[in-house]
Amino acid sequence: MKIWVLNKKTCALAIICFVLGIALLAMGRNASVAVSGKQKDLPIYCVDKGDEKIMSISFDAAWGNEDTEELIKILGQYNVKATFFVVGDWVDKYPESVKALSDAGHEIMNHSNTHPHMPELSEDKMKEQINECNNKIEAITGVRPILFRAPYGDYNNAVVKTVRDCGCYCIQWSIDSLDWKDLSPDEIYERVMKKVAPGGIALFHNAAKNTPAALPKILEKLKADGYEIVPISQLIYADNYEIDLTGKQILKNEN
Repeated sequence: MKIWVLNKKTCALAIICFVLGIALLAMGRNASVAVSGKQKDLPIYCVDKGDEKIMSISFDAAWGNEDTEELIKILGQYNVKATFFVVGDWVDKYPESVKALSDAGHEIMNHSNTHPHMPELSEDKMKEQINECNNKIEAITGVRPILFRAPYGDYNNAVVKTVRDCGCYCIQWSIDSLDWKDLSPDEIYERVMKKVAPGGIALFHNAAKNTPAALPKILEKLKADGYEIVPISQLIYADNYEIDLTGKQILKNEN
């Protein structure tokens, strides 16, 4: 049986090996995070704005149209310009509402042509969904959309890449009102306000039961707290950016 005698030299060697082992383990973990980050292609959930109180409000329009005029009126009262993601089929049914939203200064962006689950489609079919909806919106507003939000918030790497290949930014959200679940106005207000942060993107829906009742209180609170509300195209960075593992768009350091 061998007995190891620890002297200063062997102790020092053991400490060095231990420290190197910890360092190599940490490097391995960081490398695995970096690899996973590269593998996952994310849409923009929010934008890094530091402490600047600026955010965006968005509406998805896929089904009904009963409250569009009321939403335009409410947003106008608070001098807020929002982003409306519309489905091509909705544009076909309500072209006058698309024009009214555009004329009121809101931006009209792409929510697919028929509201499918995009990850289930081939690349060609995804491009068809994006381009057909873009064509319909451009024909009415004169402006070709540069933003796309996947129906159901359903995306994968192929969806995000295809959206980018079509010349658009893929947009998600960081504040979910869940207004489509017919929450009460107070519940919608609480859900939204507890998630508000600089660079945030709030999600509402056109034709949601209680959104018109909740919206004024939300806008009043945001204004009172010093927030500037801008369309998403004015919130995001157009280039020289990266998206971190949480979906936050970050401006790259040019130095």
